[in-house]
Formats: sequence, C-alpha cells, structure tokens
Amino acid sequence: MNFFVLLFLIIGLVFFTGGAVGIIRMPDFYSRLHPAGKLDTLGILAMVLGFALFNLKTFSISELLLSIKMLLIVFFVFLSSPTATHSIVDAGIRAGLRHWTKEDKR
Repeated sequence: MNFFVLLFLIIGLVFFTGGAVGIIRMPDFYSRLHPAGKLDTLGILAMVLGFALFNLKTFSISELLLSIKMLLIVFFVFLSSPTATHSIVDAGIRAGLRHWTKEDKR
C-alpha cells in the first residue's frame, strides 16, 4: 500500500514540476495556459489519490469519509479548472492579446 501512495505522490510531483516548467518555457499567454490547466488537474488528482490511499490504512468509517471528501475536492477542481481557464482565455481575447507566431521573438 505504501508503494502506491509513494507512486501517486511522485506522479503528482512530476506533473506539478512539468507544468511549472511548461509555464516558464512557453512563449505566449495562450500557450502558458495549457500546462497551467494540466498542472493543477492532473497534479492534484495524483497527489490527493495518494493522500486518500495513505489515509485508508485501517479502513475505519472516519478515514473512509475523509478520503471521500478528498476525492470530492478533486471533482471540484475537475469542474472549476476548465471553466477558469476558459474565462482567462476569453479575457485575454477581449483585451487584445495576440497569439505567438514563428516570426515573433520570444
């Protein structure tokens, strides 16, 4: 069980690190939103799944309820993250931010 907990925590850390590097490396506003959206959704999924598994050591009803609450947080992030990303892109379009092209310098 501890192996899977550690595995999910490492996977979550990899997603958070990769997303942070993607935000730094991407050339424009719109490109940076893609790793930002993946960073929080997939990173939180893996990390919270690891925490929920760690919490279910003795499998009592209180630990089960806490794990269900953790998974409900993941469900909320799954619903809110795409909506927030869409709103940010819409605000960028309305503000007149241009897309990056090959001719543009970074």
